[in-house]
Amino acid sequence: MQTNLAPEYQNTPDGQAAEAILRKCVHCGFCTATCPTYQLLGDELDGPRGRIYLMKQVLEGQPPTRATQMHLDRCLTCRNCETTCPSGVDYGHLVDIGRKLVDAKVPRPIGEKAIRWALKEGLPSPLFAPAMKLGQLMRPLLPGSLQNKVPPKQDAGVWPRRSHSRKVLILAGCAQPSMRPNIDAATARVLDAVGIQSVVVPKSGCCGAVKFHLNDQDGGKEQMRANIDAWWPLIAPGCGSGVEALVMNASGCGVTVKEYGHILQGDPAYAAKAARVSELTRDLSELLPELVPALCGKLNAATRPNLVFHPPCTLQHGQKLRGGVEQYLAELGFAVRLSTYEAHLCCGSAGTYSVLNPEISYQLRDRKLQNLQPAAAEVIISANMGCISHLQSGTSTPVRHWVEVLDAALIAE
Repeated sequence: MQTNLAPEYQNTPDGQAAEAILRKCVHCGFCTATCPTYQLLGDELDGPRGRIYLMKQVLEGQPPTRATQMHLDRCLTCRNCETTCPSGVDYGHLVDIGRKLVDAKVPRPIGEKAIRWALKEGLPSPLFAPAMKLGQLMRPLLPGSLQNKVPPKQDAGVWPRRSHSRKVLILAGCAQPSMRPNIDAATARVLDAVGIQSVVVPKSGCCGAVKFHLNDQDGGKEQMRANIDAWWPLIAPGCGSGVEALVMNASGCGVTVKEYGHILQGDPAYAAKAARVSELTRDLSELLPELVPALCGKLNAATRPNLVFHPPCTLQHGQKLRGGVEQYLAELGFAVRLSTYEAHLCCGSAGTYSVLNPEISYQLRDRKLQNLQPAAAEVIISANMGCISHLQSGTSTPVRHWVEVLDAALIAE
């Protein structure tokens, strides 16, 4: 695609990065076939190719409008289009740039601003945990739309106390410890069973994705730097801490932390450290090839339910990790299947998307659940807390993280 950047964007980092991405696009349209919003709305401007045209127009000097902003807002950033693009267009990074440039020129209505501010400041806040506890206490009295966002209180069980020479860092995160604390505890127990200790650094927190994708990119970067500072004493080359990886059990956080090196590449004080963090980051599923042989003989055959797996977009498209969860759980004796139709499509959760675009989000949720068609004896599993909570709001079938199912099958030592 030929480009002619407006003078205000020439020789700027955003302009140069966007131009390099745009020039890879060949207008083929393969991306529209796998775009969830295009599938629902049938509007070219609600597909990747149309959004690319909109961003190109802005970069070439055409004033953006509220309509431009709306079409970019409707993008789930699922990155399915990246998986199907034959030219390797880095759409995810391009839409981050496009939203930033559009929001700088198109003011939002006060109500919209308020909701976005509440999300980006509230979710990573220390006040989120007590607010969630209050919401869970009052849950029966809440309207259905709010009950969907407040899962019942979950017992996390016991965190293992044994020390091991092998250690990994676990991200404390923001929403997951309050909404579904058993995911972290189950991760620690499964790793403990194979001789790996899970370490949580208290000063680490939100991965930065919430603020970054709500276009507070500076705020998101500050959270990324804070995490790097918290982890650095344990991951600096030659520190001797024994920490061998940063393990992410939320694929949404994982795809963001893996991109710290890209996001902070222009920061001279953090570029090298961020690259080190990205290099060490692993999704929990990437440990399965090593875990499976060590777990053989440690699982109770009677506690292995039949499973139907929804691979999150942040796992299969963002991190390009496909097939591992179902393959290795099958090797451990679980019956695992994928949806026979549209397994590649987003469930509609997409971080804060379900709050900001509820109509589209719930259509995608119901479409996903219909395609999963869980049988009575099955449990739906996924790899991202947001997907799990969103899907659970639309079904009575249990929806769990795959590591929770694995943990439940462990024979107590």
